[in-house]
Amino acid sequence: MKPGFYGLIMILLFAKQNTWAQISPPGLGKAHTASWVAIGATQDLNQSKNWKSTSYIGFGSKSNPDNFSPVYKPQLLVANQEFFHQKKNWKYSYALSYRLQEEYSDTKPYLHSNPGKMQEFRIYSRIAYNIAVNPRLKIIPTFRQEFRRFLTTNFKNHDEVAQLRTRVKLQASYNLNENGSKIIAGIEQLFASGKNLHESWSKFKSNETRFSLYYSYTPEHEHFSLNIGYMNDFVEKHPFYDVHVIAADLIFNNPFSNWHKHHKHI
Repeated sequence: MKPGFYGLIMILLFAKQNTWAQISPPGLGKAHTASWVAIGATQDLNQSKNWKSTSYIGFGSKSNPDNFSPVYKPQLLVANQEFFHQKKNWKYSYALSYRLQEEYSDTKPYLHSNPGKMQEFRIYSRIAYNIAVNPRLKIIPTFRQEFRRFLTTNFKNHDEVAQLRTRVKLQASYNLNENGSKIIAGIEQLFASGKNLHESWSKFKSNETRFSLYYSYTPEHEHFSLNIGYMNDFVEKHPFYDVHVIAADLIFNNPFSNWHKHHKHI
């Protein structure tokens, strides 16, 4: 059976014990280990707080396929802007993303490819449903659809021109206490169809499975959230390989509103 099936069983078992609470690591290419750090801000956009904006910048690095240092060489820079709307238990979003990625050869000595960098412009939308099993446990299935456009740094077509990708995720969030600590576990299955130069679109098929486990902390004043976690990215290529990713992100909650409240009383 595929790893995605086992991961789904793991999540359901965990369940018998706030949506998108962390900035999940992206895929970082072929490696043994990788790292991902991000800083962002979430801001309420109206008084009813059902429209929100989340912006972040993230940086990823990775090892060579023959070593285990997750910060051995730079891999990816990401700038992301997403707008959310929530209605009862439903939540949906629209987003734009820009990525600048280092390109490396898969053969020794794993130097930069030619071209050595790739730009990606991405648009996506996603929808999620929040299932409150009990006061501590939430289960959140999410569906995400995205279009990816790849260009060289001088804005010419990359070997892979574009990709349509569908992502299906199941996430479980469990509050450990009343002090803002929680554990978040997830499994995500990715399906894609790609377009290369001088070729038609490839067959739409599964190409990755991502397992994640996070510790999340939001203090009582809720001015920020800190997330530390691990992701295993299983890439369904021939031969198959997986990448172990350590991740951390810091998200400031309503920084403009908090700044206004603070200066209002000075």
